[in-house]
Amino acid sequence: RNEHRAIVNRLMWMQNAYGLKDSDVVLQKTPFGFDVSAWEFFWTLLEGATLVLAPPGAHRDPAALVDLIISQRITTVHFVPSMLVNFMDAKSVESCRSLRRVLCSGEALPAASVHRVRRLLPWTGLHNLYGPTEAAIDVTAWSCPDGFDGAIVPIGRPIANTRIYLLDGHGAPVPFGAVGELYIGGAGVARGYLNRPELTAERFIASPF
Repeated sequence: RNEHRAIVNRLMWMQNAYGLKDSDVVLQKTPFGFDVSAWEFFWTLLEGATLVLAPPGAHRDPAALVDLIISQRITTVHFVPSMLVNFMDAKSVESCRSLRRVLCSGEALPAASVHRVRRLLPWTGLHNLYGPTEAAIDVTAWSCPDGFDGAIVPIGRPIANTRIYLLDGHGAPVPFGAVGELYIGGAGVARGYLNRPELTAERFIASPF
């Protein structure tokens, strides 16, 4: 159960971070049952940009996506990392010269994919976002810097009005470099699981901080 304010916070952060303009063209290809579709729809319309709806099934067809991006001069698109791999294999992907933002979330982003995007689409900003079901879309973000040659892609830092903690089994912060469990606080946290009070009580705890 995500709140209105959590979605609004997420959209406002996204605009501050990426600066969508009314001249931008966003490709809406995520099925509306998935949370990413919320920003594809509402971020675009809130900022007066152009929203292009992909034909049904196009999100699974890399060649069709390349053609759509070129013909509609798409500037902004989202990929689940496994789909990004297929997209980058598509013929003529380097002809997608209108692309300005590629956003990834939903799975771990492999470093090899980052390096390939930087090589074939060097004019395009690549952004890795992370967010679990228990929060409004995303809670951390990382933008790929020029010259990135790392072997591991970070999930980044907290978005606006969000706090991230790495805690041990006793709920205490772990030292730098130690393994811990990620806890989320702030505006993006959901109310809980719909009609599942026991699970909500188990997973949603009062912040000791």
